[in-house]
Amino acid sequence: MTELPHTRTRTVHWLATAAALAAVLGATALLQPATATTAPPRTTGAAPDPARAHYPLECGPHASGIDVLDKASADFDGDGTPETVAAVRCAAHGGTPPSAVFVLSRPAGADRPRIAGTLVSAKEGMTVKDLAVRGTTVSATLLGYSSSEVPRCCPDRQRKVKWEWRDGKFVLRAAPVAGGGLSV
Repeated sequence: MTELPHTRTRTVHWLATAAALAAVLGATALLQPATATTAPPRTTGAAPDPARAHYPLECGPHASGIDVLDKASADFDGDGTPETVAAVRCAAHGGTPPSAVFVLSRPAGADRPRIAGTLVSAKEGMTVKDLAVRGTTVSATLLGYSSSEVPRCCPDRQRKVKWEWRDGKFVLRAAPVAGGGLSV
């Protein structure tokens, strides 16, 4: 069987294919949409340390300080400096004190983080678990109580929540309540 002349590959064919492929890739790299970015924004400095912050919690005489239960960091406002979200509560030797969730920032030249926002106040009487940050969204599960008759050890209400950073502030998005009426 004889080969057809147009089915044989020669070096010139490979060179032409490589040149065409390079031209397509080069054009694709140059012709990106105006909104395309080449890399995520760089963050400068370390995220604020939640153990160094002063929290507005009224812990009472039997508490032994503040417990940082969970933390996560992200650059929410896009200024190149990360913020920290911290779930905290009074350190108690018994019971389950309510949690609070704060957003911490580090002002230029300051040695301690400052509270830039409160997502959950301890006065709401909830426990926070599963704190996470993905992009500029903070998520958590809030545990609460349906009445004062429910022992403080055993929350009977649960709600998953998300706070999305939009237009310079956090906007709450709550999922339906598991088990009924937990209000947030």
